[in-house]
Amino acid sequence: MTTHTNTTGISPFQNEAFVDFSQPENKKAMEDALTKVRATLGKDIPLHIGGEKITTEDRIVSINPGNTDEVIASVSKASKELAEKAMQTALTAFESWKRVPAAERAGYLFRAAELMRERKHEFSAMMIFEAGKNWPEAEADTAEAIDFMEYYAREMIRLSETNEHKPLTKVPGEDNKLSYIPLGVGVVIPPWNFPLAICVGMATAAIVSGNTVLLKPASVTPAIAHMFVELMEEIGLPTGVLNFIPGSGAEVGDYLTTHPKTRFISFTGSKEVGLRINRLAAETAPGQIWIKRIVAEMGGKDGIVVDETADLEAAASAIVASAFGFQGQKCSAGSRAFIVESVYDEVVELVAEKTKALRIGVQEENFPIGPVSDKNAYEKILEYIEIGKGEGRLIAGGGKAEGNGFYIQPTVFADVDGKARIMQEEIFGPVLALGKAKDYKEAIALYNDTEFGLTGAFFSKEEDRIAYALEDMHCGNLYINRKCTGALVGAHPFGGFNMSGTDSKAGGHDYLLLFTQAKMTARKI
Repeated sequence: MTTHTNTTGISPFQNEAFVDFSQPENKKAMEDALTKVRATLGKDIPLHIGGEKITTEDRIVSINPGNTDEVIASVSKASKELAEKAMQTALTAFESWKRVPAAERAGYLFRAAELMRERKHEFSAMMIFEAGKNWPEAEADTAEAIDFMEYYAREMIRLSETNEHKPLTKVPGEDNKLSYIPLGVGVVIPPWNFPLAICVGMATAAIVSGNTVLLKPASVTPAIAHMFVELMEEIGLPTGVLNFIPGSGAEVGDYLTTHPKTRFISFTGSKEVGLRINRLAAETAPGQIWIKRIVAEMGGKDGIVVDETADLEAAASAIVASAFGFQGQKCSAGSRAFIVESVYDEVVELVAEKTKALRIGVQEENFPIGPVSDKNAYEKILEYIEIGKGEGRLIAGGGKAEGNGFYIQPTVFADVDGKARIMQEEIFGPVLALGKAKDYKEAIALYNDTEFGLTGAFFSKEEDRIAYALEDMHCGNLYINRKCTGALVGAHPFGGFNMSGTDSKAGGHDYLLLFTQAKMTARKI
C-alpha cells in the first residue's frame, strides 16, 4: 500500500469538484456508468466478518424505488450470533490496528479516496438506482465521501504530530505531552439518505482514529454500503478492521448497542431511533468498564426566514431548492419558511410557480424530482399531505405522481400556523409549509419554535437584522442569503442542537476527538 502523507507538512484540504453534466463527455461517462452498474444488479451480497464472506438464508431485498420491479441486491442478514462473531473479530483486530501509526492509517484513506475518485460515476450510478437520487445529488454524495476520507486522513495526521496544535503549560524538569488514542470497537449505523457520504464519513473517521468498526448499513441502501466495504478491502485494509453486518435494528442493532464490549455508537437517523440508542447505551451491562460514547445526528425541522428587504427571487429559489432537493429527504431540508407579511403573498406566488415547474421522473434520466425511499416513507408522506390539507392552503402538488415507483408531487401549503403538525413534525419528504409573520423578529421566533435545531437560513439585506439572526436563530448550521442545505466538508462542520443530536460537527476539526480519548503523559527529565 502506498501512503499519501507528508508528516512534515500536509497540503491544504480542497473539496472535490462537482461534475458538470451539461458537458457531453460527462453526460456520456455517467450513461456508461449506469449501463455498467445496471449489469451488476440483482446479485447476492454476503456479510463480511474479518476475512470471511458469510451467506445467510434470511435476506434484505433492496429494490429500485423508482422502478419497484427492479431488484438491486439480495443481502444476507446478520443474526445475534453473527453479530457476536463480528464483535469478537473486531476486538481481536483492534489490538493490532490501534498500534498502527496514524500516518499509515491515514494512508489507507488517501488510497481509498483515490480509487473512489477513479470510479466516481459507478458509485453515483448505484445511488441513482438504489436511493433514487438524480445525477447531481448522487454526484454530490460521492464527492462528499471522497472529501470525508481525505479530510479525516489529514486531521488524523495533524492530531498525531507535535504538540504545537495542543500546547501545554510546561513544567521545569518534565516532558509533558497530550496524545489522542483510539477508543475500541464501535458500531456505525449510517442512514439511507446519504448512503455513501455519511456511511463513509462515519466509518472512516472511526477507523483512521485507530478503532475497529461494525458497520450496520441502512436496510434501504445496503448495496452502496457494500461497494464501500469492497473498496476498503481492495486497498488492503487489514481484516477485521471494518466488518459488514446488515441486519434488523431491533435484533442486531439493540444487541450491539447493549453489548459490554461496544465502546461507542455512531448513528445518523431518526429522533426516535437515536433516543432509543441513547437510552439503551446508558445502561451499564455486566462486564462493561466504560461509559459508552454516543455520536448521534437525528434530523431536523429546518426552515428559512425571509424579511421584506430580501432579494425575493433568490429567497424563493432557495426555499424550493432546500425543500425539494432529493425529494426533501435530507435532515437539512428546509421544510418550513416564515415570511414577513408585507412580502408574503409575492414570495408565496414565486414558490408556487417554481415548485410547479419541477419535473418528476426516473432518476436514470436525471429528472429534478424522483421517488421517495420506500413504501413506508411513501405512505407516511401521503398521510402528512392529507393532514396538511386541513392545516393550510394547498398551492402546489398534493398527492401521488405517476410512475412505477414511490413518486409524490412536490407539495406546498401556505397560511400554516406555527403550531401545526406539518410545521412541527419531521416529514422527511417533498412537503413544504409556509407561514406569515408581522416582522423579522416574529419570523425568527416562529423558526425557533421547534424541538429540533439543525439548519436554518435568513434572507435580508439589512446588516443589523443579519446580526440579530446570527445571534438568535438557534441551530447548528445557519446560512445567510443562501439555501439551508449543502454543507461542505471542512467549510461547514455539520451537526445540530436540541433533538437534532449531539452537534457532532462532521467534517470539522473537532470530529475525530469523538472517536479518541486524550492521554496526558509527563516524564521527569
